[in-house]
Amino acid sequence: MNKELAIGDKVPEFAMPNQKGEIIKLENLIGKWSVIYFYPRDDTPGCTIEAKEFSELSSKFEENGASIYGVSPDTEAKHCKFIEKHGLKVELLADTESTMLIDYGVWQEKQMYGKTYMGVVRTTYLVDPEGTITEAWTKVKAKGHAEAVLERLIELKG
Repeated sequence: MNKELAIGDKVPEFAMPNQKGEIIKLENLIGKWSVIYFYPRDDTPGCTIEAKEFSELSSKFEENGASIYGVSPDTEAKHCKFIEKHGLKVELLADTESTMLIDYGVWQEKQMYGKTYMGVVRTTYLVDPEGTITEAWTKVKAKGHAEAVLERLIELKG
């Protein structure tokens, strides 16, 4: 079990397919700001709110030189349906083997209705152009989160 990443950590290497089956790697992020947000499942209430809010603000993130990547254990096909259904404007990475989820410390033990299971803890990392985490949000509440990330990006960029 890998620990959660923290501010100042370099983000781990990864190579994950996006919703179109294109492989996105860490090297694609180097040289620009990135938001990497981890979420449990496509088309569930909290995940939909979060994805829609990031999508609504995507042009503002772009204006500030940042790309947005959502990561969940869902398949590319499920990501496509989720994007189409809600008109999303974010890139979604399919981590079906939970490799990136484990490496980034967000695959953790959770509890619901007295049952313990492994799942994604909603987490967001703001990554600078050198691949260093400049801000981390853990156990995120979806509503209003994208706005908070955008504000912090603008603050850090000065």
